[in-house]
Parts: sequence; structure tokens; C-alpha cells
Amino acid sequence: MSEQKVGWFKRLTQGLAKSSDKLTGGIAAIFTKRRLDDEAIEELEELLIASDLGVKTAAKLTGNLRKTRFGKDVSDEEVRTALAEDIAEILTPVAKPLEIDPANRPHVVLVVGVNGSGKTTTIGKLAQYHREQGLNVMLAAGDTFRAAAVEQLKIWGARTGCPVIARTEGADAAALAYDAVLEARENKADLLLIDTAGRLQNKTDLMQELAKIVRVMRKVDTTAPHACLLVLDSTVGQNAHSQVSVFREIVDVTGLVMTKLDGTAKGGVVVALADQTGLPVHAIGVGEKADDLRPFSATAFARSLMGLPEA
Repeated sequence: MSEQKVGWFKRLTQGLAKSSDKLTGGIAAIFTKRRLDDEAIEELEELLIASDLGVKTAAKLTGNLRKTRFGKDVSDEEVRTALAEDIAEILTPVAKPLEIDPANRPHVVLVVGVNGSGKTTTIGKLAQYHREQGLNVMLAAGDTFRAAAVEQLKIWGARTGCPVIARTEGADAAALAYDAVLEARENKADLLLIDTAGRLQNKTDLMQELAKIVRVMRKVDTTAPHACLLVLDSTVGQNAHSQVSVFREIVDVTGLVMTKLDGTAKGGVVVALADQTGLPVHAIGVGEKADDLRPFSATAFARSLMGLPEA
């Protein structure tokens, strides 16, 4: 096994420590020399719900456990192993890396999300990852409301060697996106990552602007954007569901990136989102460094969440 793979599993385990400790500690408390009876299942279901796995997903997981082990003496490790297997099964269909289609030059990725979710940092990390894969990457500073966001993207551009298309503060974001697609095409870029202003609080105006960005971009390329990534801050827990719902009303969200998993005990929300929305989870972030954002692995995540060693 490669050193890099081992290193990432260790970082993932450390990043999910708060979520994992809550679950493993709770499961150990329930299943200390205990038979799997109705009361134990009810307690486990409550723990899973409290750990942000959601009511439906918690019921599904405990239902599977009931079918296979009801009335038997079980250890906490057996329970965690069984849950990890079922969680991996839920996550496997959505664990899809962001695919860049070489037929699109550029492949346009629009990055959306609420304020503070980590969009700009995610773009920088994605830029680095795809540059390392040998792609010609360009960035567009579509968050024209905040000078700080433009500066932050320029820093990532310098760090990753990716040109950044930017305008003055307060410039029209849709016009910038239009220009960015043209410039990226002229420069034969493989990938164009477009940042956008954080939005949700003042829902109507900002959401309509997002729709406008898509409309205007399509005057250059009728198929753009080729992907629309919604960046979700994992610390918001169950509120992530409403964010997915609101953004899907306006733009065709094609995939999710989950950030800040290292700062929360609410990592279970990733499982709930996978189960309830079916949207691909392209990448997860467990820290500030560029290589702390990686493609999502279902088995590694499930086992880390349940405090189990790498399979």
C-alpha cells in the first residue's frame, strides 16, 4: 500500500475524530455485554440521529442490524463493523471523483455555496489537484462583492501557477463569467473553476444572480457549466439539507464538496446527504492544507467514522 494512501487514511481518521468519538463512545456505552434487543436498537437509533445521520438513514441502518443480529449478544466492535459496512454501501454510489471531460475545452465548473462554506479555498485546492494531474487550469474570481475573496483567489492562483481572471470590486459577476469562458477557450484551458459570492441570507436577489451567471455563460457555450459544485460546511449538520434544496431550485447542482469535517462532530451528515439526495460527493476536506482535500472514498470514510482501522 502506498505511503500516500496510508497517510491520507490517518489524516481522515484524525479529521473525523470528533464525529467518530461521539459515535464510538455512544455505541460502546450501549453495547457493553449486551443483547441486541428493542431497547438497544432504540438507543442506537437515537445516537445515530443525534450524530446527524438523519432519521431515515438511522432507521435504515438499525433496521439492517435488527434483521441480521436481533436477539444475539453483540459487542460494540461488531456493531461498528456492521454499521461501517452498511454506511459504505450507502456511500459507494455517490463517491465519484470530479471528472474533467477533455472534449470540453474548457471544462467549466461553477462553484456555489453559502458565506463561509469554504468555496474559495476549495477552488484553490481543486486547482492544485488538477494541475498535479497535468491539466491547464484557470480560475475566475466571480465573488465580485468581496475584495478579500478576489485577493484570496489570486493567492491560490500564484501558489498553484493558475491564471486568475478578475475584475474590479462590484463588477457584474455574470459578465465576468462570460469573459472567463472566452479567455479560457482562447488559452486552451482544460479546466475553468469559477468562484461565486456566498449566498442564501438575501436569498432572492443573489439566487437570481446565480441563475443569470448560468444564462450569460451559455451565450458562449450552450453546455456550460459542465459541473456545478455545491460546497457545504460540515459543521452546519442537518442544515446542509436545506442548503442543497435551495441551491437545486436555482441551478443544476451536479455534485457536493464537504469541507471542515475536522472541526465538527457532525460528520454523519455526509451519510444522510448521500442517502437522501443521491448527489455525488466529489471531495471532502479535513484541514487547511492543499492536500487536505481529496476525492471521496466510501469505505475509508465509513471505517474512519466508526473508529475502525483501514480495511
